[in-house]
Amino acid sequence: MDWKSLFFSAEGRIGRQVFWIGWLMLLGAHVVAGWIPLVGQVIGLIAVFAWVCLCTKRLHDMGRSGWWQLVPIVLGPVLIIGSAMSIGIGAILGEITNTDWAALAGVGGLLVSVAIAFFAVVGFTLWVGVAEGQPGENRYGEPPLTPLMA
Repeated sequence: MDWKSLFFSAEGRIGRQVFWIGWLMLLGAHVVAGWIPLVGQVIGLIAVFAWVCLCTKRLHDMGRSGWWQLVPIVLGPVLIIGSAMSIGIGAILGEITNTDWAALAGVGGLLVSVAIAFFAVVGFTLWVGVAEGQPGENRYGEPPLTPLMA
């Protein structure tokens, strides 16, 4: 498998070793993109697309749909937006009751939500990267060749 199909196609299957090598390459791309103003944001968006393709192929190897990655992608923003709204509600309640505890509780909820979102993404990445693929052919194609067999 060449690098273009690895990062820019959601078709097929990849093994754990190829996933982690691709993950390290995308991590490096994100680090470099952070140093380059403006162009780095475009590189970051391209790396996010490549991440989705990489995870999709790994999920295919496990016999699962690529749509499973929506769980951590959607969970994070939903939690953070909900917590941000709780800060606003806490501030309103704090004004009504003349206490600062309501707003402080909202900030605590935001921190907990950010932590849950972070652990959801880390847990998903570990699950995808460590879980064993299905042996033999599945509905997504032939099993991936290990780099030693390629």
